[in-house]
Parts: sequence; structure tokens; C-alpha cells
Amino acid sequence: MRQLVPELLDQLPADDPAARRSRQDLRRINWFMRNAAMIAAAARHHWSGPPPKRLVDLGAGDGTLVLALEKRLARHWPDPAVTLVDRAATAVPHTNGSWRTEFVCADATTWLDSRPPSSVDVLVVNLFLHHFAETELRALLAGIARATRLFVACEPRRSGRALTGCRLLGVIGCNHVTRHDARASVAAGFTGRELSALWPTGPDWQLIERPAGLFSHLFIARRSA
Repeated sequence: MRQLVPELLDQLPADDPAARRSRQDLRRINWFMRNAAMIAAAARHHWSGPPPKRLVDLGAGDGTLVLALEKRLARHWPDPAVTLVDRAATAVPHTNGSWRTEFVCADATTWLDSRPPSSVDVLVVNLFLHHFAETELRALLAGIARATRLFVACEPRRSGRALTGCRLLGVIGCNHVTRHDARASVAAGFTGRELSALWPTGPDWQLIERPAGLFSHLFIARRSA
């Protein structure tokens, strides 16, 4: 059963030295987990038709995910308009090449409620959904389903292997904030078909939910009509 524990990074000021160090740790951990590569591969494989024109990253943080996605996808998707949505103003307002980006400082659910239906081609999240309790998560997923045609999420996997990985973070120099938050993330993570069970029911969606990599949980929702 999922257990939500407050994460230290969410409680620290953005300029706190421990918070800055933890964000550096997270970039290294994301590189090791290959979440961006898995999201990019899933998005490209499950998107059909002309290249998408609108891509959104919810809970974008400092924008690292979009930078990594652009490196992997720009050759195939040359010019989407990209929106990075985060309630903390820490995102990078640009990318490396052709993608046009904007940053919106907003709550994810509130922002989704303001979007016209199906106004986003591809919507992605990385290590974001596990922050929400079931009631909030159900509402968030309903907003995502209204807004987009393809949704790809990479989240912590709730497993013994992932907990073992958390215990090794100190070996690679991660600070106390990162070590605490990694354990909290795994406890709040997902397994089985937990996200599929919270997705709005209906015949228009094809859902894929499975383990990914060593420690991650991948969820893909593709509108079929």
C-alpha cells in the first residue's frame, strides 16, 4: 500500500544549499535511472501521425527533463511548442535547439482545468504523480485525460529492489535530503495497475502500465479515437 511521507526538498527554500545539492543529486539519479530515455522512447513509439505541435511537462522542476527529451526527439519532432508547468519558479526558460518553450508558474490541476479539451498533443511527467494522494491523483489524471491525446509518466516503483537502491545513495555522495526523499518516493510509488485503476474509464483510451528499468514504473495512456 502506498504511503505518502512529506519530502524534505518540497519544504526547503529554493536557494537553500541542501536543496541545491539535492537537485544536483536528482539530476544524477535521473541520468542513472534513464527516465528521460524511457519517456522519449515511449512517447515516440505511441505517437501516431504528424509530429506533435504541443508538448507539456507537468511538475517540470528545473526543466532538465525537457532538455533531455529535446536531445532525443528533436530530429523526429522538430518544432513543438513546449510548456513547462511547475508551482515553483525554478524551470529553465529555454532549451538547446529548435523547441520553443515557455514556463508557467501554476498548480498542475488548476492549470489543467483552464485548458480546452484535447489542446495538448503529448503530456509528460517524471517523478511527479507519487506526490499526490489517491483523491487528488484521480482528479489530476482526469484533467490530464481531458487535455491530451498521449500521456507518458515515469514514476518510482514501489519494490524491495528500489528500497535497496535508496540505501546505496550515500555511496555515490547523495546528501541527507536526497536519501530521505528517495525512500519517501519509493514508499509513495506505484506497482501493478494502480495508475490504470485511477484513470478515467472509457473506450477511447489504451493503457499500458509496467515496470521500467531497475527502479521505475511506466504508465502510458493513448487516446485511440
